[in-house]
Amino acid sequence: MQEDFTVRDHKRERIILFVLGTLIALGPFSIDMYLPSFGSIAKEFSISKTDVGLSLTSYFIGIALGQLMYGPIMDKYGRKKPLLFGLLIYFLAAISCAYSPTLMWLVISRFFLAVGASAGMVAAKAVVRDIFPPEEVARAISFLMLIMGGAPIIAPTIGGIVITYFTWHIIFIILSIFALLMFFSVFKFLPESIEPDKTVELKLSKVINKYYGIFTDKIFLTFSLAGSFTIGALFAYISNAPILFMDNFNLSETEFGWLFGLNAAGLIVGSQLNRLVLKKNSTFKVTKIISVALIGLSIFLILNSLWWNDFYLTIINLFFILFLLGFQNPNTTALSLYPFTKRAGRASALVGSLKMALGAIASFIISSLNTKSMLPMAIVIFSCLLISSFLIFRFQVKEKRALITIGR
Repeated sequence: MQEDFTVRDHKRERIILFVLGTLIALGPFSIDMYLPSFGSIAKEFSISKTDVGLSLTSYFIGIALGQLMYGPIMDKYGRKKPLLFGLLIYFLAAISCAYSPTLMWLVISRFFLAVGASAGMVAAKAVVRDIFPPEEVARAISFLMLIMGGAPIIAPTIGGIVITYFTWHIIFIILSIFALLMFFSVFKFLPESIEPDKTVELKLSKVINKYYGIFTDKIFLTFSLAGSFTIGALFAYISNAPILFMDNFNLSETEFGWLFGLNAAGLIVGSQLNRLVLKKNSTFKVTKIISVALIGLSIFLILNSLWWNDFYLTIINLFFILFLLGFQNPNTTALSLYPFTKRAGRASALVGSLKMALGAIASFIISSLNTKSMLPMAIVIFSCLLISSFLIFRFQVKEKRALITIGR
């Protein structure tokens, strides 16, 4: 049964945001925690680290498809029951990953792990849109980023420690335990935020038609794609990070875990500064400025890869790219969801799916190149951020009326 959110209860909202933040952290935990184990997995299955990257690509595909599946389901049946079902899928898939006898088994299990994790990603954004006023959505999502942003810092460090003292299988056992804790946390603390809408059609043709209607909304189309290309840049880095740091710069698995986490701290810092900046500036204005800065940083990354290949310049450069993505990700998400209230579940699912689809493509491109060079990663990052920036500024030129609606 839906709870009444017309009367603001800030304590209850903080509890809900904490639960949602840990839910949405399942995604990055599932990615970042096992990155330091690429070498160990490759050794056990007698394959290359590039081949192990297929399990990362299958995860991105599962996240993209899973979110599309959960969107209409959560609009029809509410947020809570499908979310609990997704966490159960995640738990079973994590156990399957832990006992994978072959790479292909692991690749398929990672796909279903992503399908389970996608329930939390859809529910988190949808519930925020359900209970917060439109002007507060970006700040609420930034708060989620504070919790979620801890995952890229903690997860690879934990993964590196586990690999040092145990085997890579234990990583997925830990993830299965985390999923169980989240199941009971959602059951006890997360209220239902919408009244289930039994009129929502789950027939495939109807679902596709509804998604098409959302996708063609001018505001959604612009900012969902702009945000998706920035995520493509992020996952180009994530996919290349093990090879870049452990093969190119010769870091150990433990050193990689610490460095990856330290570098990812920029994402948290950016998302929290974004909350402060949004108090005095419009979401669209901040998004424009950040997009220009990201282009400049990505150009410097290309120059570094061509002429210097310097370790410290690379770390600093990537830190500031992630720092600015901490602004860009919640802002583009909030702007894309702005036109929707009743269809927030499907809109949230579609924007999440688009982001993961671009992430899967970027990951596949990087993995298929099979090189220690930083240049392909730098070019993919630059290309994604350039397209994102183009979409944002094209919207400013062509959609002046829509800008008045969402705020300059």
